[in-house]
Amino acid sequence: MSDSREEQDAVPGDGRDETPNERYDRNWSELLQEFRVLQTGTQILAGFLLTLPFQQRFTELTAFDRGLYLTLVVMATGLTLLALAPVVLHRLLFRRKAKKQLVQASSVILLACLAVASLLFIGIVLFVFDFVASPEVALWAAIGVLAFIVVIWVAAPLILRAVRRAAAG
Repeated sequence: MSDSREEQDAVPGDGRDETPNERYDRNWSELLQEFRVLQTGTQILAGFLLTLPFQQRFTELTAFDRGLYLTLVVMATGLTLLALAPVVLHRLLFRRKAKKQLVQASSVILLACLAVASLLFIGIVLFVFDFVASPEVALWAAIGVLAFIVVIWVAAPLILRAVRRAAAG
């Protein structure tokens, strides 16, 4: 076995004895599980958004809210299609010995999905609070969701990495 990172365990010394193909299979399975969680939530959100025009109060939306609503529908649709992209890639790359490329591309797609989902969540809060409360309250609620996302999806992982590094060395 050579010393290249490509042929080593996922993390040398982590106790795993796996070939690169086994590692890609494991990583693919983990990515699929993450996508399953994401797809369920995005499909529910998209379904919710698609029912709104059929509600009586939809006619009361301001021009801003209508524009925001349509933007959210496009984002939810784009997110759903993006979350399905790894399935398409898998089908097109099946039996072509491209698991490494599939895993790498799907990992990037998943990060893109999380970024779009973040914007979608912020937009939905902005939309609902603007309609139910006021534009000012909506802005503060959207800022609150943005702050929460930054804390749990950016700061917390960075802190955990730093703590792990400090404990390791």
